[in-house]
Amino acid sequence: MGEASDIETLKFSLSDLNEDMLHTIMELVSDGIWDWNANTGFVYRNPGWYEMLGYEPHSLDNTVLTWESVIHPDDYPRVMTLFDDYLSQRAPGYQTEYRCRTQDGSYVWIEDRGYVLARNADGSVARMVGAHRSIEDKKRLVEALERRNQSLEALVEARTQELSRVNQQLQLQLEENLKLAETDALTSIANRYRLSKNLPLECERAQRFRQPLSLIAMDIDDFKHINDHYGHALGDAALVQVVDIVKRCVREGDLLARWGGDEFIMVLPNTSLAEARSLAESIRHRLAELPSVGDFRLTLSFGVAQRFDEEQQTGLLARADQALYRSKVAGKNVITG
Repeated sequence: MGEASDIETLKFSLSDLNEDMLHTIMELVSDGIWDWNANTGFVYRNPGWYEMLGYEPHSLDNTVLTWESVIHPDDYPRVMTLFDDYLSQRAPGYQTEYRCRTQDGSYVWIEDRGYVLARNADGSVARMVGAHRSIEDKKRLVEALERRNQSLEALVEARTQELSRVNQQLQLQLEENLKLAETDALTSIANRYRLSKNLPLECERAQRFRQPLSLIAMDIDDFKHINDHYGHALGDAALVQVVDIVKRCVREGDLLARWGGDEFIMVLPNTSLAEARSLAESIRHRLAELPSVGDFRLTLSFGVAQRFDEEQQTGLLARADQALYRSKVAGKNVITG
C-alpha cells in the first residue's frame, strides 16, 4: 500500500479520469490498489493486489466479500469497526493494519488505506478507492527486535537475579565473618571484642533510661593446676563444661563473654546488685553437678558490681575485677560484691 501522499494524489486526480484510463493506471501500480463501486457492488483490484496474496491476477470474485474473506478472523471485528466508522463519517479517515490470508493459507500483514471519492444524495458511499501494501518485512523486523529486547530483558533479569544471589551470599558470608570475629572459638560464647562493643552501649542505655546495670566477673578456681596436672586438652574440656553450666543461667538480654583464659564476664542489663548476686549463687550451685577433674573440683569465684550513676565501662569492669580478686583471697568458690 502507498504512503499518505499516494492517497492524497488519488483524491484529486482519479475523479477526473474515465474508467478505462483509471484501470489502466491501476494495472501499472505494484501495490494492491482497489476501486469499489458501492452502488453496483463491483470491486476492481489491480494485479499487484493479487500478486501480494499469491493469486493469479483477477482470479477471485470482484466483490467486497472477497476482501472480507481474506481478513484474519481475529482482526476482522476491529477492521470492520474502523471501516464502518469512516463510511458513516464518524471517523475522519480509514487506515489500519491487519493480516490477510494468502493462497497457500498463510497470512501476511498489510497496511490498508481508503478514501471515499463520491457519496450519494443520502450520504451513503457511492465510490471508494484504496491501497493495500504488504508490511510483512516491517512486522518481521519489529518482531525480531521485540524478541531481541525480550532476550535482552531476560538476560538482564538473569544477571540481576545472579547478582542478587551473589549479594545474598556475600551478606551471609559477612554475617558469618562478623559472628566468627565476635565469638570465642573454644566455648562459642562472645569474645572480648564483642564485650568491648556491647558494654559501652549498655552503660549508655542504663544512663539514658536510669536503669541498673550489673556485671559478674567469674574465674575458674585452680585452673592452672588442672592444665599443669592433666594437660591443656583436658583443661579445655573442663572449661567448656563450666561454660555450658553458666549458659543455662543466662537470661534473654544478658551477655556472657570470655574475658580471657579462664575468666568470664556476664553483662546484666536492668539488673540490681542483689539480683546479680542471686544469679551468681545459682551458677555456683549448678557447678556442683559437674564431676571432679582428677583431684580438682570445678568451681568458680565471683566478683559482682553494679554500675554507679555516670560511671563508664572501665570503672565498672575494674570494680567487678577487684571484687573477683577479693573472692580469690577469701578462699575461692566465693561471691563478693
